[in-house]
Amino acid sequence: MAYLNRTTKQWQEIDTKHHLHPFTDYKSLAEEGSIIVTKADGVHLTTSDDKQLLDAMSGLWCVNVGYGRKNLAEVAYKQMQELPYYNSFFKTATPPSIELARELAELSPNDLNHAFFSSSGSEANDTVVRMVRRYWDLKGKPNKKTFISREFAYHGSTMTGMSLGGMTAMHAQGDLMPGFEHVLPPYWYKYGNEMSHEDFGIFAANKIEEKINEIGADNVAAFIGEPIQGAGGVIIPPDSYWPRVQEICNQYDILLVVDEVICGFGRTGNWFGSDTYNIKPDIITMAKGITSGYIPLSGIMIGDSVSDTIINEGGEFYHGYTYSGHPVACAVSLENLKIIKEENLIEQSRQVSIYLEQQMREIEKHPLVGEVRMKSFIGAVELVKDKEKMEMFEDTGVVGTICRDYCIENGLVMRAVRDGMIFCPPLIFNNSHVDELCEKLKKSLDQTHNHISKS
Repeated sequence: MAYLNRTTKQWQEIDTKHHLHPFTDYKSLAEEGSIIVTKADGVHLTTSDDKQLLDAMSGLWCVNVGYGRKNLAEVAYKQMQELPYYNSFFKTATPPSIELARELAELSPNDLNHAFFSSSGSEANDTVVRMVRRYWDLKGKPNKKTFISREFAYHGSTMTGMSLGGMTAMHAQGDLMPGFEHVLPPYWYKYGNEMSHEDFGIFAANKIEEKINEIGADNVAAFIGEPIQGAGGVIIPPDSYWPRVQEICNQYDILLVVDEVICGFGRTGNWFGSDTYNIKPDIITMAKGITSGYIPLSGIMIGDSVSDTIINEGGEFYHGYTYSGHPVACAVSLENLKIIKEENLIEQSRQVSIYLEQQMREIEKHPLVGEVRMKSFIGAVELVKDKEKMEMFEDTGVVGTICRDYCIENGLVMRAVRDGMIFCPPLIFNNSHVDELCEKLKKSLDQTHNHISKS
């Protein structure tokens, strides 16, 4: 690979000239130049300038088993030699796709026993919309098409995923499609801090009921939500929230779709966020941790009541992707799930998260920090203008970006969502990694505080 001999500057110049990045201000990136990541091992990244970074974001919420897993590469290589590709159309299947569907049926919550595979979380959520609307057609209720989601929700970046999600900046650039409505998220620090957590959880859930009554239950197909809203800022719901949501969906005959793209495969201390919050979903979407990001794969798991209707009454379902059930991706996923099980990574991460929370409570004392919220290995550090008054910054996102840049300078990868510093470490994090994270974050917070105090 001769191109590996290029300098950082050469790569940056080529990158600027030819490569359009996702979710990027291209003019700003051209001025600064990309950080070129060339290697990774365990929980650390190495850049083209030989700088080491602690990856507290698991790539993009996905590298659950950490970097450098040779057995995942070996499984991919073996499968590529044996059968590099075949589709799932035309009454065909491959052993890895069949075995993975069976494995996921065993791991998934509730009675989710059928898998439909795709390649990204966006595709999985597109599939949900198609599947749910087809289901209601078959049930003789064709008007039940509208999906209710939440503000700050992220369900992908396709037109359907963008419309399902509640990111207003995306809506402004993409023209929100009809048939998608959004309600208040269970974001206590921003919207409910004059109530108890329990009261606010009920209050936020009841906004779904209000929207159902506004639209009419006969027009609502489903409510979709992440157990914890990840890309929306790690919005952790009060314990009262999900039981009330479940109750509302049952009462109004509305399907409950749980987006497990981020929360799935150990992130919240259980196999799925639905397990953590005792949710009984009709459908879940999954991606990211399903292969720990080593190769693209996603899917949905469908409950028996929905799948029975689709299978027994639906005839042909006119939907699918070239790479649905890709044999290499499915083989890697099976090995990835085996690693999580055999190394007991979910239980291990749950134990380490106790120490992580203790250390984060010290971070919470910082004058710039309004709140630290976390659930096992996902969390956020909310940066605020006034800690005592719980007052947020008016120019949302500026301070978060400043802090993120200091983190990178100090060898730490965290993500800024508005003015929240997000962490989502690999499940292999240990106490020494926690110490490294908190030491570098504390330094970055001090620098950020000094920076904004002078401006």
